[in-house]
Amino acid sequence: QVQLVESGGGLVQAGGSLRLSCAASGSIFIFRINAMGWYRQAPGKQRELVASITSGGSTNYPESVKGRFTISRDNAKNTVYLQMTSLKPEDTAVYYCWILHGGTNYWGQGTQVTVSS
Repeated sequence: QVQLVESGGGLVQAGGSLRLSCAASGSIFIFRINAMGWYRQAPGKQRELVASITSGGSTNYPESVKGRFTISRDNAKNTVYLQMTSLKPEDTAVYYCWILHGGTNYWGQGTQVTVSS
């Protein structure tokens, strides 16, 4: 079993920055991590991918966050980060950490990000 614990959410003004962290623990093996990333879900909307990073280091972002969000990972700490800059009110959502490990998806409990205008 793999556990994911997120931190770093909060309230920020438009134009501000936040960094989210997600630490993976449990029965995790670095060579079985296929990808890690972040999703978000705003009220009344579907969960959407905001950033992902593969085991090889390839990253992927939707157009809505490209150039503003940066995903990175620390393999030694089994931790993935999401640096968010130039935040907009429409970025307000619950952000979920995700890991694809050994072909199984795991999710964190979510952390609230609120951007005020």
